[in-house]
Amino acid sequence: MSDFTSSFWPIFITVIALGGIFGCALLLWLTSKIKVVSASGDNTSGHVWDEDIREMNNSLPRWWVWMFIITIIFSLFYLAAYPGLGSFAGKLGWTQNNQYDKEVAKANKALEPLYAKFAAMPVEELSKNPEAHAIGERLFMNNCSQCHGSDARGSRGFPNLTDNDWIHGGSPEKIHETIVAGRNAMMPPLAAALGTQDDVKNVANYVLSLSGSMFDSGRAGLGKEKFAVCAACHGADGKGNQAIGAPNLTDNVWLHGAGEAAIIKRINEGVINHMPAQEGKFTPAQIQVLTAYVWGFSNNK
Repeated sequence: MSDFTSSFWPIFITVIALGGIFGCALLLWLTSKIKVVSASGDNTSGHVWDEDIREMNNSLPRWWVWMFIITIIFSLFYLAAYPGLGSFAGKLGWTQNNQYDKEVAKANKALEPLYAKFAAMPVEELSKNPEAHAIGERLFMNNCSQCHGSDARGSRGFPNLTDNDWIHGGSPEKIHETIVAGRNAMMPPLAAALGTQDDVKNVANYVLSLSGSMFDSGRAGLGKEKFAVCAACHGADGKGNQAIGAPNLTDNVWLHGAGEAAIIKRINEGVINHMPAQEGKFTPAQIQVLTAYVWGFSNNK
């Protein structure tokens, strides 16, 4: 798919590219036609500086002229073979994505012997292997730390991987599943289903009461009945449901911020979380090593 959203830009780039090449050729041709005739006949241009420094009227070196011509010809062949003229793909069909895929495949092929010994090892054993741990750390730092942090403790909206509070489950199988297929989670806005903003505030205080946080007992009592709307996902006891990725509301671990205001905002606005699938990015052996490394955060203490 082309990245251009208007036909103007491919044309603009093509004009700039070809205009620059043919402009250089025209400049070279016009320059070759200019002959400066020296009045004194001493092969100078007539310009004098500091009384005795004169500008010579010598032609460009022939080797330099030919290098200039060869560069112009080469650029035309290059633009015919490779992308460079707007949306024209080039006759050779080269793309940066294909080049990247080839390089990754070549690197994975070279690393196969290294990963072979890890493929048959169980995750629990693999997480304690120093060599696998070092490889897993590099995979995590290069691909996962941007969201979960270099220490894997996450940040607002990105889960902490070190605390045993797992939204979809923390077993090796579930972690592997999450890495391979990614996750899509959505909490819809529920304010309309709960009633008034007063009802929303009451439910927020009831949710706070489930985790032992500071709450308004009067409002919490009023919000308990309305919590039935939330119980469809989070359960009647608020302990969540890992099968659908509904967080536990009783453990005082808050993915999108703690406190009454944060909970009210989530009820009013809802939230969408997305972790992209990594299956196409890693080999099965790399996923095995990465699974063991992530599992080890909360189990090798």
